Amino acid sequence: MSQQRALVIDDNAQNRKVLVQLLAKQGIDSTEIPDSRKLGNDISAIGAVDVVFLDLEMPGLDGYDVKNLLRAHLGATPIVAYTVHVSEMNVVRQSGFDGFIGKPVDTVRFPDQLARILNGQQVWERA
Repeated sequence: MSQQRALVIDDNAQNRKVLVQLLAKQGIDSTEIPDSRKLGNDISAIGAVDVVFLDLEMPGLDGYDVKNLLRAHLGATPIVAYTVHVSEMNVVRQSGFDGFIGKPVDTVRFPDQLARILNGQQVWERA
């Protein structure tokens, strides 16, 4: 079986670092994209990923715009909103995301959340 990969899109370096470390502890390689405005240039080079963690509030393209770009290239790959804006959970669900994990991520619950996402289940949880 090939190595599973995650795509982490967040303009905050500390948030990316925490999530990438949590993913690595679960044996998941990560590709980080710190600037959503450059995604259009990089999207074809991303390759196959098993899950996307996407911040909602970023300069340039917000998470909703980025989700639409990713859907066109990644098909049914789960796209999970990863944000402090827990009040937007219903909007996120209605806009076609596959899940929601509030920041800060709960390091105890994250392994189970990730396993469920990778098994095709939707996860909708506040921090």
